[in-house]
Amino acid sequence: MPSTQEFDLLIVGGGLVGASLAAALAPLPLRVAVVEAVPFGSRGQPSFDDRATALSEGSHRIFESMGVWSGMAPEASPIRRIHVSDKGRLGATRLSAEEAGVDALGYVTPNRLIGKALMDFIADKQNIRLLAPAKLKSFTADAGGVQAEIEAEQPMSVKARLLIAADGAQSEIRAKLGVGAEKTDYAQTAIVCNVRVERPEAETAFERFADSGPVALLPMGGDKYGFVWVVATEQAPAILGLDDAAFAGQAAAGFGGRFGAFVQVGKRASYPLAMVRAEKQQAPRTLIIGNAAHALHPVAAQGFNLSVRDVAMLAEVIADAHRDAQDLGAPEVLARYVDARGGDQRGTALFADMLNRLFSNPLASVAFGRNAGLLAMELMPNARSAFLKQNMGLAGRLPKLARGLPLS
Repeated sequence: MPSTQEFDLLIVGGGLVGASLAAALAPLPLRVAVVEAVPFGSRGQPSFDDRATALSEGSHRIFESMGVWSGMAPEASPIRRIHVSDKGRLGATRLSAEEAGVDALGYVTPNRLIGKALMDFIADKQNIRLLAPAKLKSFTADAGGVQAEIEAEQPMSVKARLLIAADGAQSEIRAKLGVGAEKTDYAQTAIVCNVRVERPEAETAFERFADSGPVALLPMGGDKYGFVWVVATEQAPAILGLDDAAFAGQAAAGFGGRFGAFVQVGKRASYPLAMVRAEKQQAPRTLIIGNAAHALHPVAAQGFNLSVRDVAMLAEVIADAHRDAQDLGAPEVLARYVDARGGDQRGTALFADMLNRLFSNPLASVAFGRNAGLLAMELMPNARSAFLKQNMGLAGRLPKLARGLPLS
């Protein structure tokens, strides 16, 4: 029979969100197990691929407070300016770190580096057990705790007080719990790759809206950028089928020649876009987080940054419950997290959804309105300030780690 091991928390999903939660909890005197299907740091682990993520200033502060930012900093490229425009129209707005009173609005960081920094940080922590490759085979939850069967090279049984489902947008745990998810299919596909441009503009991120969806360039140092091209799904196969020269020509044309030629194009990947929101995030002794709870459109790069704020607040709630000798899996403890995060989650999902719908609508009347909106934002300090705070992940109630405070 498999041996039974006891933990305070069982995190299923060791991607960027699950690993971030483990790192946040590392200083606490809690026993944490992390289950991941793919060996940590391998090329096959989707979270640790060659894509880059635009970490907001809020996420930067959280990772710094956790003690893992030093592992990301060497290849993190600062975003000190953001330029937002509407293709073929005059409307545009320019945002800067200087006016926001910060050193950078965010940092473009390779996913593999985020993953490596997190894994390096928790690898030697005695209170964290990393299980990979491993899979959650089954689980039950009752008043006494969670009982889980783990499929691994050496099968094991795990007993924990709290189960964290961080197993992605197609969450098996969410399905096993019978928790539904509202899905909005945008009929769009994101084509992602790294590019080198002829005329770079240092430390500036560009987002340009076209009728089919946004295109974005994220600075990665020198003439290198992360490139995101959102197209109608039916157009994606033809674009992906272009040779590098033709692809580079069309990609550069999307920015009106501002950067000159795209002189080098890296390996392309594509991802269908949808908004997925779990009907609820709390179940008996279980919390659903990350993409399992909410997967958003990539416009304005809100998705992972929202999950980082979730992680910071969840770690704070768990730390407070442990300090007060409360059961970590008690319904009132889980509800405390859900209540604390509800406003930010709803607001951020609405923000991303609204931006995509507004800037992907070809109707002339809508185009006129968004063009006027961009011009107004350029001229209205209050609107700019609100947009900046939302974009940096510094709006509303901030968890302790986002304020540079320890959990306990």
